[in-house]
Amino acid sequence: MRYSMRWLAGVVLLVGAPLGAQDARLEQRLDAATAARVGAIVDSARAAGLPTRPLTSKALEGASKGAPGARIIAAVSRLAQGLRSARDVLGPSTDAELDAAASALMLGVRAEEVAAVRGARSGERLTVPLAVLADLVAYGVPSDAATQAVVQLAGRSEDEALLDFRRDVERDIALGAPPAAAAAVRLNSAGRLESDLTTQQIGIPPPKPRKP
Repeated sequence: MRYSMRWLAGVVLLVGAPLGAQDARLEQRLDAATAARVGAIVDSARAAGLPTRPLTSKALEGASKGAPGARIIAAVSRLAQGLRSARDVLGPSTDAELDAAASALMLGVRAEEVAAVRGARSGERLTVPLAVLADLVAYGVPSDAATQAVVQLAGRSEDEALLDFRRDVERDIALGAPPAAAAAVRLNSAGRLESDLTTQQIGIPPPKPRKP
């Protein structure tokens, strides 16, 4: 909850599977009571026009980890609420966008921060920016700092640049950098690189470094 591996790991389990296969798998891998409760949550989400594949994926993930039924039901119910909240913020969106936004909201990102990402890419796909936002917060970057970085990059960069940024921040954190500092340093580096590329494109050499 990367494409985001956190966000995509559960979804990829059922990509391309027909709806009937999903329901059958729930019955095969969950006890009868848990499968019935999860099925009711999935049916309610479907009736509300919400994506159901992430909910089934979440239940199967819990089954794979040996989680008790009550915990699986709670996790699926929480995700269903996250998907509803995501649609309230984003409006009409793809299933992937709602899933990524729900992941971010469930990690503590505020609704207005998700809306800010939407505003940075009005009319364009939001899946990658939202998934990167969720990952940054999961790594420990404060949601306001993560949102600032994603909004700045989403407004001026392609998805690949966002994915590179996330990877670099993750690597810096793994090497011991504080999460907020890692995001700030990488965002500043991205800004300097873009500035240098722009000046080269219009024939202006980048400024020389000052002598000490």
